[in-house]
Amino acid sequence: MCELFGFSAAKKTDISDYLKEFFAHSDKNPHGWGMMFGENREIVKGAEKAADSEKLRTMLSSFTPQYTTVAHIRFATVGSIKQVNCHPFEGTDISGRLWTMAHNGTVYSAKNTYRYLDAQQGDTDSERLFMAFLEMMNDKLAKGDLSERQRFKAVNDFITENAPRNKLNLILYDGDLMYAHKNLKNTLSYKQSGDGVFISTQPLDNGEWKPFPMAQVIAFRAGKEVYRGKPHKGIFVPTLEYITAMDAMNI
Repeated sequence: MCELFGFSAAKKTDISDYLKEFFAHSDKNPHGWGMMFGENREIVKGAEKAADSEKLRTMLSSFTPQYTTVAHIRFATVGSIKQVNCHPFEGTDISGRLWTMAHNGTVYSAKNTYRYLDAQQGDTDSERLFMAFLEMMNDKLAKGDLSERQRFKAVNDFITENAPRNKLNLILYDGDLMYAHKNLKNTLSYKQSGDGVFISTQPLDNGEWKPFPMAQVIAFRAGKEVYRGKPHKGIFVPTLEYITAMDAMNI
C-alpha cells in the first residue's frame, strides 16, 4: 500500500530524520513520491522510487526546519506510473483557499467520481476523489462563507459519506488546519512531540507512537488537536469482493 506522512507544529522543527526514514520505505512503495513543504507550500514530486531519486536526496540533505509538511510514497493500484499521478494533489476552492491532499487507499465505490475522468490530469481514483471534494466545498461556499467549524464539518461529512466500502486513509491541509483520517486497522499512527504532531502510516522512530483513532476525522492546528468528528461506521474490511490480489498483498 502507499504510505502517508504529515507534520504540523507551532514552531519550525527539524524533521529531516523522520523524512529520511519515511522515504526509506519506498522499496515497498516504488512507484513515485511527493512532498508539500515550506511557507509557500511548494510541492515536489517524482515518478521514480524515492530511494533512487537524486533530487529528493539533495533536498533532504539540506532540508530546513518546517511548520507543516505532507509527504507520500506510492504503490500504484489505480493509475499508471507517472509524475502526474503522484501525491499530494492540490487545488483552490472558489474562496481562494488552497487545499492539499495525500491519500492511501483505493476508491472501490466510485460512482460519484466517474464524471471527473475526462477532466483530471492523471488517471488515479485519488485525484478524482480530490476533485469531488473540491466540488463539494465549492457548492457549500457558493451559498456563503464558511466558519472554521463549518469548514471542519464539511470535511468531516465528506469523508464520512465516502468512507463506506472505500479504503480512505488520507491527510488534508487547508493552509490552517491539517485533517487526518483512517478507516483500516493498523494503517496510521501519530505522535505528539514538543510543539508538533507527526502522522505516519508506520512509526518512524522508537518514540511513543499511538494508533490513530479509527473512522474519525481529527483536525490539528500548529500541532494541537482542535476538532474531532464522531466515529462513523465506514470501516474498511478487506474482502476479495472489493480488492484485487495486488491490494491483498499490500494491505
